[in-house]
Amino acid sequence: MSVEPYREIIFDKDGDGPPGQASELAALARRGVGDLVLLAHGWNSSPSGATRLCSDFFAPFPGLLAPGVEAGYAGVIWPSMMFSDEPVPDYRALVTVLPEKEPVIGRLTELLGAAPPEEAAFAEFGALLRELADVDAEPVAVREAVPEFLVADPVAVCALFTRALEGVDGPVPPEGLFGGGLKRYWKGAREALRQATYYVMKKRAGQVGEHGLGALLGEVARTAPGLRVHLVGHSMGARLVAYALRGLPAGARPVASVTLLQGAFSHYAFAARLPHDPGRSGALRDLQHRVRGPVVACHSRHDTALGVMYPLASRLANDSASLTGPAAGPLGTDDPRWGAIGHDGVRAVPGTVERTLAEVLREGVPGSGCVSVDAAEVVRSHSDICRPELARVVVSASRTGR
Repeated sequence: MSVEPYREIIFDKDGDGPPGQASELAALARRGVGDLVLLAHGWNSSPSGATRLCSDFFAPFPGLLAPGVEAGYAGVIWPSMMFSDEPVPDYRALVTVLPEKEPVIGRLTELLGAAPPEEAAFAEFGALLRELADVDAEPVAVREAVPEFLVADPVAVCALFTRALEGVDGPVPPEGLFGGGLKRYWKGAREALRQATYYVMKKRAGQVGEHGLGALLGEVARTAPGLRVHLVGHSMGARLVAYALRGLPAGARPVASVTLLQGAFSHYAFAARLPHDPGRSGALRDLQHRVRGPVVACHSRHDTALGVMYPLASRLANDSASLTGPAAGPLGTDDPRWGAIGHDGVRAVPGTVERTLAEVLREGVPGSGCVSVDAAEVVRSHSDICRPELARVVVSASRTGR
C-alpha cells in the first residue's frame, strides 16, 4: 500500500461486513487522524484488484497535504462487476461476484459461444437472464421497476441491442425477427448480458451504500465525532458512496466532502424536481445537504461507457415503449433523461457550480454545494482515474491541501 495508515472496509452483497470495522476507523481518530479519505471502487472483481486501485489512487496524497494534516485512508471492498464498453464480458469475473449463479452463467456462456439460430435458444437465453437478475424472485410490488429488456421478447431484445451497437436506431422491422438471420443477434445478446449485470450491480451498489457504508459511518460519527470523512467513489462505487448519504442516521454528519469519479448513476439524482417530470424527484433528492462541504462530480465526454451504454441501459430500464418505438436520437443518447453524472455532471440542482479541471486546479473547489468538474483533459476512458490531477481535486474538496 502506498499510504499509511490504511484500512479496508469489507461488505458482502447485502451490505453486511465483519464486526469491529467502525471501531477500527474510530481508533484512527484516537491516534491523531483528523481526516479520513475513503475510496469505493467501481469495477474490480477481486479484493486484490481493489487494493491495487486504492494504492495507485492514494499514492499522490501525502505530497499534496498541508503541513500538520494527519490523514488516514480506507478502501471499501465490495463484490462488484464493471459495466463498461469492453467488447467481451468477462464471464470469470461474473462468477466471482455472483458465485450462486455459476450454473446460470455457465449456460449463458455456452449459448453465446455456440450462437444457435433457433428462437428456442433465444427464449432460453432470456429466461437465464431473468434468473441471473432474480426477476422472478422479486416481490410483485417491486416488479414494475424491472427493466423492460428482461421481460420482453428475447429475440426482439437481442435484435434491438444488435442494431444499437451497429448504430441503427428505431424499432426492429417485423421481418427482421424471423428466418435464418437470427444468428447475428447473438451480438446483441452479449450486450443484453452486460445490461443485466449492470442492473444487478446497480441494485447492489445502492444496497451496500445505504445499508452498509451509511450505517458504518453513523457508528463512526458516534464514537469519533471529530473525524472528518471524505468519500470518493468511482463508477458504481460513486453510486455506493452517494447512497451512503441516504443511510446516515438522523443528525449524523461525519461526511465533510464527496468526490464522484465517472459516477454511474443519474445526473438528476440530487434534483428536487426532474425537468421532464416535475412531480418526481431524484433518488438522492437534496442529500448534498448532508455533506458539510462540497459534492464534486468529475465527468468526461470521453467516457463511452457512460456516454453510450449507460443511457441505453437507463432508457430500457425506465421506458416501457422503448422496445417498440423509436428513440429520441441515436441510441437515445441525446435524450437528457438518461444521462449519467459521470458523463456531464450534476443536473437540475439550482446553484450547481461548473468548472473545468484547469480552473479547479488553479482556484480550488468551492467550499459547499454541488460542483461539476469537466475532467476530460485527463480522463480519456471510464477507468482512467488514477491521475494526480484527480487526487488534487479530492484534496481541494477536503480542504486539506497545501
